[in-house]
Amino acid sequence: MATWDDVVEMASRLPGVEVATWYRTPSLKVAGKGFARLRTEAEGGLVLMCDLDEKAALLASGDPAFYTTPHYDGHGSVLVDLAKADEDQLAELVEQAWRLKAPAKLRRAFEGE
Repeated sequence: MATWDDVVEMASRLPGVEVATWYRTPSLKVAGKGFARLRTEAEGGLVLMCDLDEKAALLASGDPAFYTTPHYDGHGSVLVDLAKADEDQLAELVEQAWRLKAPAKLRRAFEGE
């Protein structure tokens, strides 16, 4: 089981990450671009940026941690139930989401470490 604090800790290992707000909810951004957002308590879940193929694969896997709603259809993001998420897989997905939004210079610096 993961929490928002766990997600923040995972992301803090990546360069240029800032904790901010996005749609008035806690979020993670890199270079001003959001890549993860905690939805409101009523909505629940974590919005995590991904490409459409990754989203389809996660949803097709049958893993109950991943879901979507009609609002996110056709959008490059997947919803994550943190209470059901595997922390190792979540850490990989957070890094992938960061890579989608991080400038090339930050990605190169991270890969060169």
